[in-house]
Parts: sequence; structure tokens; C-alpha cells
Amino acid sequence: MPKKLKPATATGFGARLAELRKAAGITQTALAAEIGISQRMMAYYEGPTAHPPANLLPAMAKALGVSVDTLLGVEVSKRRAKATDTRLERRLKKIETLDPKARRQIVQLIDTFIEAERIKQKANA
Repeated sequence: MPKKLKPATATGFGARLAELRKAAGITQTALAAEIGISQRMMAYYEGPTAHPPANLLPAMAKALGVSVDTLLGVEVSKRRAKATDTRLERRLKKIETLDPKARRQIVQLIDTFIEAERIKQKANA
């Protein structure tokens, strides 16, 4: 006799997808872009009756930092230490694709903000 799987939580797939997406700090638009669909389709998949095609599940799970089983509700969410692809990391990856001069300017701007914050913290201490 096959082993019975734990039943999914009271929420459906769409609610679970939205909950995992929010917990990862990713917008619908960002997640949709990450997996190659439109924001409108992502909103549809987060609805109460829709389910994405099976070929999208691994990409969704990877972007959210969970297993496909967790996404499907078969396994309780054991979030990985941290989502492997945070909003800041996605932006940094985009910066890496820019030409060297633009990258240097962005790094200098970031360094300026970091130094200003360090000075502010030092003054308040």
C-alpha cells in the first residue's frame, strides 16, 4: 500500500504560493520575471482555483528558496537558511552586467552612503 502523504494545509496552492512569496520578500512582478511569466499570470496562480503547469514548479521553488514539496503543501515549510535570490542580490547581479564605468560609479555611490551611515552612527554613539 502506498505511503499516505501529509495533507496540505487548509489553504490552497494559490494562498500558499502568495505566503511563500511574501515570506521571501519578493513581489509578484519580480517572481514572475524570475520564472519567465507575466505578473498577470502570477496573480492568477495565486488565486483560489488556479494551478501553474508542472514545468514552472521547480523554478518557482528555487526562486522562493523552498522545495517543490513545500510549494505543493506536501511538506511543512522548512525555509532554507535564506532565499538564494533576494531583491538586493538580484539588483547586484544586474549591476555586474553593466559596463565597467557604470559599475564603478554605482560602487562609489554605495560607498558614499555606507560611509555617511557609519559617520552618523559614530556621532550618535
